[in-house]
Amino acid sequence: MLITALVGSVLAADSILLYGLILTSLLGIGLCAASAAAINQIIDQKTDANMQRTSNRPLPTQTVSNNEAVIFAAVLGMTGFIILHAFVNPLTAYLTFASLIGYAFIYTVFLKRATPQNIVIGGLAGAAPPLLGWTAITNSVDAFPLLLVLIVFVWTPPHFWALAIHRKDDYAGEGIPMLPVTHGIKFTKLQILLYSILLLIISVLPYVVMLSGLIYLLVALVAGLVFVGMSLRFYLASNESLAMPIFTYSIYYIFIIFLGLLADKYFYI
Repeated sequence: MLITALVGSVLAADSILLYGLILTSLLGIGLCAASAAAINQIIDQKTDANMQRTSNRPLPTQTVSNNEAVIFAAVLGMTGFIILHAFVNPLTAYLTFASLIGYAFIYTVFLKRATPQNIVIGGLAGAAPPLLGWTAITNSVDAFPLLLVLIVFVWTPPHFWALAIHRKDDYAGEGIPMLPVTHGIKFTKLQILLYSILLLIISVLPYVVMLSGLIYLLVALVAGLVFVGMSLRFYLASNESLAMPIFTYSIYYIFIIFLGLLADKYFYI
């Protein structure tokens, strides 16, 4: 998340003198994101205790009390918001706060248990960091960062559904309607493949609309084709052994294409 916010900031910055502002914005955005993650764990602590992936978190193990967690989340969130509002700009502060509310409350409290499309709809909050990094520098909402938001938004479902397949029994046991639970693993594999193809198409749009150059285009094509290839193999496979490799690669993928944007900015072809 911070990498995509950093790239959004650097792409918007025309001077190294702005790097102090970039670091300040990353601090505020990071604190608000940490607050959202803590709130998520406060709300989901009973569910986390029953799931293998999350059973060792601080609240289920009682390493941290509920009151301590609430204070911790509140202090982080308020500190992050104050830093952004006072030292960056109000637009970034309010957009970051909206993302916090979107993830910590709208997704965690409502969407997560309401629909198998939870991660698709709720993914918008997690896709905001490139925009936040951009607005921290420009104090405006522009087309380029919205295109980067779209890339992260489309990347989120196949990224998370691979993990959801791997942890299907955990989600089923807690009655959380993740796509593999409600529609089966084969259908979810198909959705991962289709989203990876859509992601490949969308990822080249910065070049198509002349917001980036050939370096980024090459990086996006290679990284995207690898993602599609892995997704196709996963769809055709008779087991779920590729679920975690796809999840792991998806993390590298988002790093790679955003670093490709940085390389393109400084070595434009």
